[in-house]
Amino acid sequence: MKYSTFLTISAIVVFLSCTKNNKEETQAALFARLDTEISQNSKAYLTLKEATETIGHRLTGSENGAKAEEYTYLKFKEYGYEDVAYQTFEVKAWARGEVSLKIDGEEVKVVSLGHSPVSAKVNGAIVDMGNGLEADYQKNPKAADGKIALVYIGILEGSEEGLTNLHRSEKTALAIKYGAKGIIIINQVDNGVLLTGTASVTGELIPIPAVCIGKEDGMALKKKLKVGSAAAIIEMNNKSDMIKARNVIATLKGNEFPDEIIVVGGHLDSWDLATGAIDNGIGSFAVMDIARAFKANGLNPKRTIKFVMFMGEEQGLLGSRYFVNHAIREGSIESIKYMMNLDMSGNPIGMNAGGQLEDESFFLNLGAAIQQQDSIYKNDFSNSSDLHSDHQPFMLEGVPILSVHSNLDRSIYDCYHSDCDDFKLVNKEHITNMARFGSMMLYGLANAEKLPATKMDSETTKEFMIKNNLKEKLIIGNDWKWDE
Repeated sequence: MKYSTFLTISAIVVFLSCTKNNKEETQAALFARLDTEISQNSKAYLTLKEATETIGHRLTGSENGAKAEEYTYLKFKEYGYEDVAYQTFEVKAWARGEVSLKIDGEEVKVVSLGHSPVSAKVNGAIVDMGNGLEADYQKNPKAADGKIALVYIGILEGSEEGLTNLHRSEKTALAIKYGAKGIIIINQVDNGVLLTGTASVTGELIPIPAVCIGKEDGMALKKKLKVGSAAAIIEMNNKSDMIKARNVIATLKGNEFPDEIIVVGGHLDSWDLATGAIDNGIGSFAVMDIARAFKANGLNPKRTIKFVMFMGEEQGLLGSRYFVNHAIREGSIESIKYMMNLDMSGNPIGMNAGGQLEDESFFLNLGAAIQQQDSIYKNDFSNSSDLHSDHQPFMLEGVPILSVHSNLDRSIYDCYHSDCDDFKLVNKEHITNMARFGSMMLYGLANAEKLPATKMDSETTKEFMIKNNLKEKLIIGNDWKWDE
């Protein structure tokens, strides 16, 4: 080959290569490339397995919690993030000690609920308060006064239709309001599974002991109370100290609107009865893998993304409240344009977009693009919201939120907050699908020409709370910030 001919061919190759590289990649091509890489290289399942085996539980304020914070910090660094930071906050945290429950002199298997008193010994008659809702107390407002309230964690079979259930902390707050000296909550899972979790709506210690007993023991006790009486002795000791915990934040700066921020997070912390593989290992470790995939695939969307591992969610949304309050204090809250929350999320089949949507079709079109990659994604869509996860502080400031409709094996929820929430429950395909589809959702949002919703003003936020039947819950939790 002549040298001149070689130069000509080389020039053509370079030209074609440059043309190909400069040609804007279509969303479909980008999603296909992203999907292939994550399907082949996802680290969510393996890192969660490693963390559960080497760290264990991830209780906020514990030595394990600090190890989990460091583990995720180093993973973000390993994945190529230069801007990784700890956001340290100081709070009073709770840790369980010993607990016992005797009913009519017989020991009953029991577990303490979070934020119960440091020391308590109460002895009193038990009163069945049904579902533990306001309506149950209103039937006889003095019924629980000076007694130990017995309530079911869910809605009992045979209850009137249309009832809205409350969180265990809200049921505890009502028991306190109506004068109970203690509360026994009956779990709804068969085979004696016990549930823990906070019984405080504020994250502060509650004045009465709160415990959980198994479904079978609880139903037998309810039956006994129908025809007679019963008394209980609850004894417990716990710990409550000021601790330091750390949210872990990795930042990917946007290339066109760097001052517009999309927060995507999941709570890293877990309760201490097991390793928190489902709650919330599958969510937080998927967030971390989504961050990995953005770097591995060279994704650089228009808006800045902050990948956040929140601590303290289980003890009252401590980390996310601090994150939002810090943003308010430093004046950056207006820059936060969306919050995507992954809590016990996996195998998504759709999206939930909370807030005042200006363009619902945005999410339907984005979902259709995801569905083109894999038809197991069904493009379900809703516009609603609930409480008690890290989206809540953002939502109360009017920030639009995004979560997913998960299609997980229902049996895993039997281990919610219990001693069986271990890695054996994790489905590799499901957590990988969360990383696959979650990456597409996040990129579609962060790279949008125009966001489908904007920050709600105070009055619009209030109306959104009312529309979603959240007013009563927020009042009970002292989070209703609007005048009547």
